[in-house]
Amino acid sequence: MTSRQEVDMKIRHARVLFSLLLVLGFATLALAQTETIDPTRFEEAIQAFEAEDRAMMPPAGAIVVTGSSSIRRWHPTLKQDLAPLTVIPRGFGGSTMQDVEHFLDRIVLPYEPRAVVIYEGDNDTGRFRVPPAEIAGRLEAIVGRIHAALPSTRVYVMSVKPSLARVAVWDKAQETNALYRRLAADNDLVSYIDVATPFLRADGKVMDDIFIADGLHLNEKGTRIWASAIKAALMAGEARHETTDQ
Repeated sequence: MTSRQEVDMKIRHARVLFSLLLVLGFATLALAQTETIDPTRFEEAIQAFEAEDRAMMPPAGAIVVTGSSSIRRWHPTLKQDLAPLTVIPRGFGGSTMQDVEHFLDRIVLPYEPRAVVIYEGDNDTGRFRVPPAEIAGRLEAIVGRIHAALPSTRVYVMSVKPSLARVAVWDKAQETNALYRRLAADNDLVSYIDVATPFLRADGKVMDDIFIADGLHLNEKGTRIWASAIKAALMAGEARHETTDQ
């Protein structure tokens, strides 16, 4: 082997080593950015709901609306926006599908609701990098537990909404939405509410004037679009039950 060949081989080896180190570095960074989900972080918020219940228990046969901060931030006008439907707001910001599953016995089942609306998947895909199949699997487990306790209760699963802040994981959110839609198609008591499409422009990109400064949470315009889509779906499925199920 000539000295030139030896130099070329060393260069190739160095390039391979650099590539391996680069891949390892990105993998390490990705792992470092993946947080562990600990449902107990919401214990205080759940206890606050329970304190409200002790002061005045909501009526049985209503509609529980639960989910992450998109629901929690909607609390001030949620009842008004969904009137005349009787709803029980139970959103807790930063939550995931795993958190709803963990607290189901405390924030859903005690109210014996005729319907449950769930918005999760946003933090699952955007913050915790939970695989879509795992998110959908937890939703299926939630539906199973609801129907084990309340066989006729209808479940409405909302699609993960697009946002400016989480464009990088929109493909994972879309995968999650497809699994939600499939679950709804396979179960007569589960419905899929599409809140994603109303937020997209004709070119398929998310609207840029429906969020507050963080690019994630909805502003007044975004909330109007959101509320309109949800109310339309719920009125179609729940309006006729409003008096008979109360």
